[in-house]
Amino acid sequence: MKKVLGIIFSPRKRGNSEIMVKEISQQISEPHKLLLLRLHDFNILPCKGCYRCLAKDKKCILDDDLHILMEAIFEADALIVAAPTYCLGANASLKGLLDRFFPFYSQIDALWGTPAVGVGIAGIKGKEGHTLLDIQTFLKFLLADIKECQIVYGALPGEIFLNNENYKIAGALAAALFGPHSEKEAPVCPLCGGDTFRFLGNNKIRCMLCSNLGTISMITDTPFFEISESDHDLFLTKKAVIDHRDWLLGMMKHFGESKKQLKEITQSYSAGGEWIKP
Repeated sequence: MKKVLGIIFSPRKRGNSEIMVKEISQQISEPHKLLLLRLHDFNILPCKGCYRCLAKDKKCILDDDLHILMEAIFEADALIVAAPTYCLGANASLKGLLDRFFPFYSQIDALWGTPAVGVGIAGIKGKEGHTLLDIQTFLKFLLADIKECQIVYGALPGEIFLNNENYKIAGALAAALFGPHSEKEAPVCPLCGGDTFRFLGNNKIRCMLCSNLGTISMITDTPFFEISESDHDLFLTKKAVIDHRDWLLGMMKHFGESKKQLKEITQSYSAGGEWIKP
């Protein structure tokens, strides 16, 4: 029986994120076991940016619960991710976990291509901000195969299912999880499937998911995006993931070689300003 891991980035028990994950699970036709993980139940410390988790033993020096989350994600056959919107973006616990991604490079093969769906919840229609992009980015860095991501609306716990349309959205996400990829109606990035772009002028755009540069043109009143791979992609292919990991390791080596020179620069800024401390 397959293991489906529901990752909930909401502090609310039985809130909209949790009940949406459970509803999606109930509508999955394939036999499975639903495992639930609420980020706020775990002690996840902020990344220190020391890169030590990329060294020989590939373990983070922080003494917290990250290893529990990693094991659950590695063992999952599929993922359902749900996050509420806080101030036009996904709850900060999502970014906090994403910032701790480096140790996950120890299990690239276990992560690569895990089917996943995501859902963001916003209290006011149209005011989800970049929540959906946050969820897509999280899943991309988990090296998952994103089958579908949606936004639903509801502020109060349970409010999402006062709207019967959201049961249908849950059903569509359930069908997508172990099903084939569906065709996107709106124009998307041809490289990563992202649907969020920054417009840079002179018909230039940047995909905000894979961060690659391209152009936009109109063909029979429909936007057409032409986007090229960069010299340093992060997750488009398994090779790109390995190359990025190796680049990070190279930066560790470069830091060791340049430590004296870099320290001279940073030490020159020791003075200046008055620190406010607790």
